[in-house]
Amino acid sequence: MNTTAETESTPEIRGRRTWRDVDLRAVAPFAALLLLLIVGAMVNPNFIGLNNLANVATRSAFIAIIAVGATFVISSGDLDLSVGSMVAFVASLMILFMNSGVIADPALMLATAAVLTVVIGSLCGLANGLITTVGKIEPFIATLGTMGIYRGLTTWLSQGGAITLRSPEQQELYRPVYFGSFLGMPLPILIILIVTAIAAFILYRTRYGRHVVAVGSSRDVARYSGIAVDRVRTIAFIIQGLCVAIAVLLYVPRLGSTSATTGILWELQAITAVVVGGTALKGGAGRVWGTICGAFILELVGNIMLLSNFISEYLIGAIQGTIIIIAMLVQRSLARKA
Repeated sequence: MNTTAETESTPEIRGRRTWRDVDLRAVAPFAALLLLLIVGAMVNPNFIGLNNLANVATRSAFIAIIAVGATFVISSGDLDLSVGSMVAFVASLMILFMNSGVIADPALMLATAAVLTVVIGSLCGLANGLITTVGKIEPFIATLGTMGIYRGLTTWLSQGGAITLRSPEQQELYRPVYFGSFLGMPLPILIILIVTAIAAFILYRTRYGRHVVAVGSSRDVARYSGIAVDRVRTIAFIIQGLCVAIAVLLYVPRLGSTSATTGILWELQAITAVVVGGTALKGGAGRVWGTICGAFILELVGNIMLLSNFISEYLIGAIQGTIIIIAMLVQRSLARKA
C-alpha cells in the first residue's frame, strides 16, 4: 500500500477546479449583463457610451437600493409587496415635514428631514415584520395589506393630487444629492456601491447574515439550532424599510414631489432584480451584488427598447414580467444540474 503517495496527491487533486465547480447561478446574471451590453451596442452605437451607461445606472438607483433590502427579506424566506407604496408614503411625509417650516435653517431642516425619513422607513419595515412574525400572517398577505394601507394614506395626505416641495432654497440645496457627482461619479451610483458593500458585508461576513440564510433554508432546523427565527425575519424587514428610506432620499430631489401613483409596480421590479441576480425566491441563498446586476439589467432593457424602436417602451412592464419568469426557469434548471 502506497499510503504516502496517496496522501501527497490528495491536496493536488482537491486543488484542481474545473468549470463544473463554478456556481452558474452566481455567474449567470453577469453573463446576461455582458450579453445585453453587446446586444445594445449592436442596436445603437450610442448605447455603449459612458454618458448613456452612467445615466442608466443613475436611473436604476431607486430599484437597486430597494432590491438590496429585498435580498435580505427573500433570503430569509419572506416577501415584501409593499415597497412601492412605502416609497410614496415615506416620501409624502418627508416633503410635508419640509414644507411645515418648523425649522428655519434650510440645511438643518434638510438634515432633520433625512433622519426622519430613515426612522419612518425603518418603522414601516418593523411594522411589516411584526405583522408577519408576531401576527403569524403569511408575508404575502401581510405586505399586501400594508401595501393598501401605505397607498391609501398617501392618497389621503395628498388629497388625490401631488405633494410638492415648495421652498426653492431647499430644492436648490437638495438637488445635488441626485444630480451631483463626486470625483466624476454620479452620487446615486456612489450611494448604490456604498449600500451594496455594507449589505454584502452583513450578509456574507456576519453572524446575522449566516442566520438569514439558515432561516431561509429551513426555519425548523434554524429554530432547533438556537437561532431566534422571528427576530432574524423582523430585522430583514427593517433593513428593507431602511433601504426604501435611502431610495426616497434619492427620489425626492429628482422631482421634488410625490403622489399616490409614486412607486407603482416598484415591488415587481425589485423582486425581479433580486431573482435575476441569482437569489432563490424560496429563500436560503442571497446574492447582493447579483441583485445590483439584476437592477441594472432591467434598466438596460428599458434603455435598449427606447433606443432601438423595435419594441414599444410601453411594454416594459410586460417585458419585466417575462424576465422574472425566464429567470425562475433558469434558476430551476441550474438547481437541478447542481
